[in-house]
Amino acid sequence: QVQLLESGGGLVQTGDSLRLSCVASGQSFKPYAMGWFRQAPGKEREFVAAINWSIGSTRYANFVKDRSTISRDNAKNTVYLQMNTLKPEDTARYYCAVAAQRPWKYENSDQYDYWGQGTQVTVSS
Repeated sequence: QVQLLESGGGLVQTGDSLRLSCVASGQSFKPYAMGWFRQAPGKEREFVAAINWSIGSTRYANFVKDRSTISRDNAKNTVYLQMNTLKPEDTARYYCAVAAQRPWKYENSDQYDYWGQGTQVTVSS
């Protein structure tokens, strides 16, 4: 099993920045990739960003592409999501996830095997 623990969410104002962290543990933690998704009330879960664990290549959703950075620290089993210039529409619960195998499409949540409980991000206008 793999356990994921997200942190770093909070209540911020429009234009602020946040860095989310996700620490992974468990003997089964051998990721191909890790991703961040988010879900706002009444909406479906949507892809935010993903990173290949070994080579560090990244993918982003268009709505965060120019203002967010996903990174990882392999030694700490941790993935980060730096989000800048936050907007009220970024308000959501943010989840990290592990894909044990290469996803055929990184944006599909069903390609990920393990999920954390999420961290809430609220952006006030």
